[in-house]
Formats: sequence, structure tokens, C-alpha cells
Amino acid sequence: MSRGFLLLTLLTVFSSIQVSSAKPLKALMQRWVMYTEECSRNHSREPPLTGVVCNRTFDMYACWPDGLANTTVSVSCPWYLPWHHKVQHGSVYRECDADGQWVPQKNTSECDANDPAQPHYGQILKKFRTMYTVGYSLSLGALVLALGILITFRKLHCMRNNIHMNLFASFILRALSILIKDAMLEAPSVNIGQDQDVTDYEVEWLVNNETAVGCRIAVVMMQYSIMANSYWLLVEGIYLHNLLVITVFTERNYFNIYLCIGWGAPLIFLVPWVMVKYLYENEECWEQNINMQYWWIIRSPILLAVVVSTLLVVVFQRPSPT
Repeated sequence: MSRGFLLLTLLTVFSSIQVSSAKPLKALMQRWVMYTEECSRNHSREPPLTGVVCNRTFDMYACWPDGLANTTVSVSCPWYLPWHHKVQHGSVYRECDADGQWVPQKNTSECDANDPAQPHYGQILKKFRTMYTVGYSLSLGALVLALGILITFRKLHCMRNNIHMNLFASFILRALSILIKDAMLEAPSVNIGQDQDVTDYEVEWLVNNETAVGCRIAVVMMQYSIMANSYWLLVEGIYLHNLLVITVFTERNYFNIYLCIGWGAPLIFLVPWVMVKYLYENEECWEQNINMQYWWIIRSPILLAVVVSTLLVVVFQRPSPT
């Protein structure tokens, strides 16, 4: 029984791990939209220059006035940048050639947040995401292989392995939902402040991606699979307990009950959580827990399942009376 206890403990600890490195961009995008509207108003008020000029424009980064040919035009660093307070006295520069065409490259060195004292949090988060993505992918491959073996060989079909198969399936669902959620939250390669231009599609994606229906569905499936992990671990404990306590029982009838506990019980708590999130916290991708009271709607049943599983483990670990 010690190996069963160790397996149950490890799976319980693993099921409690949830990584979410998505960072909301809503505030930045709102400032960007306000900057765009201000640029449009300024352009509409200013009279156009005559002769060979580079036309006023907004290149998705800075607002440019009309520029004379063969000149270097400078404007203040955009105020929507999160680090604007550090570069508010700086400028961004762009060349207007002899034909009245803007040179695609611009000099944003004075507006970049190049502070050597600041740690490169973006690179650290990127490496961390890569590490746990590889880990989830390897785990997903191993679980699919194990589930395939159990399904293929009929000699392995028994009550215990059937429970294992459902437990593996819940972890597979969890890994898939996390990888899908991260893929939906992964922004296009947009480097605001660099020399390349940002496309309309990329900016629109940044504004709207966190409210995408597909992303929320992935988060809901992730929460459901996390609860299913805990409740199939509870089923494992109940089954082991029944092997010792109940000497005669029909496994077929009990397996139907196990299915209801493992896959059905999480729905009892998931549906109210979805309704509350939609009515009172319908923001971003639902991965942020703003009101912790709503978060406990799905966390309290997980805690309950873990506590009951631990108690069952303690019960069937006790030596039988002689």
C-alpha cells in the first residue's frame, strides 16, 4: 500500500500546480487607442504643407506631422508607453527622403526602456514558459502513450486500470487545455518601439485577444480538468478503501458511481463559476482571479477532494486488527 500512497500523494501535489504567465495588455492598448485618436484630431486641425513633403501619418508607433523633403523629423516619445515617465524628454526620429516618402526605419533609441539596472523580466518569463510548455508536452506524450497501451491490450482491462485510464484522460485534458490557452494568449511578434512597423492586425489582436471566446473556453476546460484530476484521485482512494473494507461488491455498479464522481462532480461547481464569471467578472480571458470569493467556488471542492483522499489514505494505511 505504500506505493499506492506515494503515487496518490505525488499526483495530488501535481494536480495542485497551475501556471499562468499571461499578462493583460488591456491598459496599454487603451492608452494606445487614446493616443491614436489624439493624433487624428491634431492632423485634422493642422493645415497641410505645400510642395514636396512626406504626408502626415500614424505608423502604429508615433504620430508624425508633414515633413519637408530631405529632412529629419522628430516627435516626442509616445505618451502611451508604460515607461514614458523615464523617456518623456526624449524623441523619436524619422527621415523624409527627396521624393517625399518616409524612410521605413526610425530611430527610437531615446524612447526605448533600456535601463541596465532593470532585470529582463520578459526574457525570464519567456524562458519559464518554454520550460513548462516542454514539460507539459512531454507529460502529454507520456500520458497518451500510457492510455493507448491500457486501451489496446484487453488483458489489462479491469476496474483498477479503468480508473487509471480515466485519471490519465483527465490529465491529458488538462495539458491540452493549458497548451491551447497559452497558444491563444501568445501575441504575434510585436516589438513596440523597434524599427519594424506594427500591422493593424497585430494591434487589433492585442486589443481583442484576451476577450476571445476560444480563450475563455480553453480556461473553462482547464479549470474543469483540474477539478477532474482531484476527483479521479478521490476515486482512486475510494476504490482502494473499498478493496479493504467491503469484501463483496459489484464492480460494474460501482464503476458507474465512479464515473459520476470523477466527471460529473466537477460540473456541479464549474457551472456556477462560469455563470458568476460571465455576470460579474467578464474580463480578459478569465484567467485572472480578481474577486477571490468567486475563485473559491472551484477551489473549495478541490480542497475537499484532497482532504477526503488523504483521510482515505490514512484509513487504508492503518494496520488491520489481529
